[in-house]
Amino acid sequence: MTAPATAPVIVGVDGGPSAEDALAFGRWAATTLGAPLVVAVVHPAPSALGSGRVDAEWVADRHRAAEAVLDQARSVLGGDAGEVTYRVVASTSAAHGLHDLAEELAAETIVVGSGRAGPKHRLFAGSTADRLLAGSHCPVAVAPAGMEAPPGAVGRIGVAYVDTPDGRAALETAGRLARRTGTPLRLYTVVAEADATLPFLVGQDAEHAFLDTARETYELSLSRAAETVAGVDTDWEVRTGDVVESLADLDEVDVLFCGSRGYGPARRVLLGGVSARLVRRARRPVVVVPRSG
Repeated sequence: MTAPATAPVIVGVDGGPSAEDALAFGRWAATTLGAPLVVAVVHPAPSALGSGRVDAEWVADRHRAAEAVLDQARSVLGGDAGEVTYRVVASTSAAHGLHDLAEELAAETIVVGSGRAGPKHRLFAGSTADRLLAGSHCPVAVAPAGMEAPPGAVGRIGVAYVDTPDGRAALETAGRLARRTGTPLRLYTVVAEADATLPFLVGQDAEHAFLDTARETYELSLSRAAETVAGVDTDWEVRTGDVVESLADLDEVDVLFCGSRGYGPARRVLLGGVSARLVRRARRPVVVVPRSG
């Protein structure tokens, strides 16, 4: 989330209950970065009925529905002092349309709602967030519906950190935002709880030794990573438990950055199992960062 200020923050809206939270997070991100804000709604592109004919009435109806969604967004943002542009995009899917718009504008970040409860009359079926996270070139921020605290109110940025290219990319992006805002940074790693079946198979002492070694390894990794973040008050924490539940329950951060996963196409978000479940359950906005190379 730290490209040059000319790169816009795009908020994709569909009229659902998480739209207001996505707009709030997008406005905060754009204001923080000094970037323009683009609010976009995607509706289905015209498709031929046969012999080149298109249902013009249906197309017009979808366009009216999209404009109505943008009117709702204008009402939510009100007299926003920043630069805001509203766009209607026709595409085969909401995710594809937002991908194309992001590439056209060289976007800094795409922001969408979690989509836990979609609008009654959706322009597209399925989760836009999931499809966006299947291959975006830029970071994708997912704002949960009903955020308990507005963006910026907590005063801390979080990073779900593992010592992989994806983890380091997430840390670098979060560190730049922290420096810009003067906000403390906290790195999190989660160590799984002991498997009750393992002591029976390998012995209690061996199980404890393995967990102790894992924790020491993670602590060393976190300590070294924190030292690489210059100009930011950075600390770290090792948690114990289920990875997704531990990270999803975090409420002491304004936003949680994470990598996509440890493999996949360079410079693209490719959602892994942890990230996929995390963005659906997190209490705070999650930014999934594509690999840097």
